[in-house]
Amino acid sequence: QVQLVESGGGLVQSVGFLRLSCAAFGSSLTFYSMAWYRQAPGKQQELVARILSSGVTYITGSVKGRFTISRDNTKNTVYLQMNSLKPEDTAVYYCNALSPPSEYWGPGTQVTVSS
Repeated sequence: QVQLVESGGGLVQSVGFLRLSCAAFGSSLTFYSMAWYRQAPGKQQELVARILSSGVTYITGSVKGRFTISRDNTKNTVYLQMNSLKPEDTAVYYCNALSPPSEYWGPGTQVTVSS
């Protein structure tokens, strides 16, 4: 069983930055594909970024060039560096760990970007 705990969310002004962290407890994340999802009010959950166990990354188009995903397996932690934030980035951000058939979610952290 893996427990994921996100941190780093908060209120920030437009064009500001935040770094989200997702710490894992209970198991090593080394062989997990890790991802950040977000869900804005009234909208469906969407994939923001994914990083494979190999280190290969995927960034969704709307945040490409502004967000970066990374992982530190020695700290069992995944990060989402968010720069040049926009009001439309406002959402609850969730950490996801995937190693089929196992999948785990964190409780989420709120990110609010004011204009």
